[in-house]
Amino acid sequence: MRSIAAVFAAALVLSGCQSVRDRFDGPQPNPGPCPNALSLYDAHRLVEFNGEERVLRNVGFTGEILNVRGACTYTDTRVSPIDMEMAIRFAFGRGAAAEGSEKTYYYFVAVTRTDSAVIEREVFPITVRFPPGENRVELTEEISSIVIPRAEATTSGANFEVIVGFELTPEQVEFNRSGLRFRVPVE
Repeated sequence: MRSIAAVFAAALVLSGCQSVRDRFDGPQPNPGPCPNALSLYDAHRLVEFNGEERVLRNVGFTGEILNVRGACTYTDTRVSPIDMEMAIRFAFGRGAAAEGSEKTYYYFVAVTRTDSAVIEREVFPITVRFPPGENRVELTEEISSIVIPRAEATTSGANFEVIVGFELTPEQVEFNRSGLRFRVPVE
């Protein structure tokens, strides 16, 4: 008798939140996973040097991709695309050798087949203004629609990746691959 009363009480509590019809007639979950959204290790940070030596006093502007988040929706149309939204959190810095208080950075978003070929790649600018006395700025960029084509409706989002990174010179890529980091002294 107590278990019937507990079930009935739970049903009353739940009915105040949502009806059974709303629960089954509401938005349906995706039939498959979203593509992985990630930053490319070799391009997740940018360090500009003003001068030949790679030392802290020669660091100009810097940038780093802190986090990449994505959400997607499978659509049921003739070409059966996956529509993806992304949010990319950046941190930007102004070093001792930076000139000015504004910098335009460029980053890319590429849709790839997992561990394979690039399907599409687009470059975006982001202009950062450093307020007086500030040498670090964090921003989040949102991309509202990335269309990921699928050959058929049964192709899973797990077959794709959405990769982001900074547009870099060969020297900047080499610096990232070297693993070198600067530690700012704390006073």
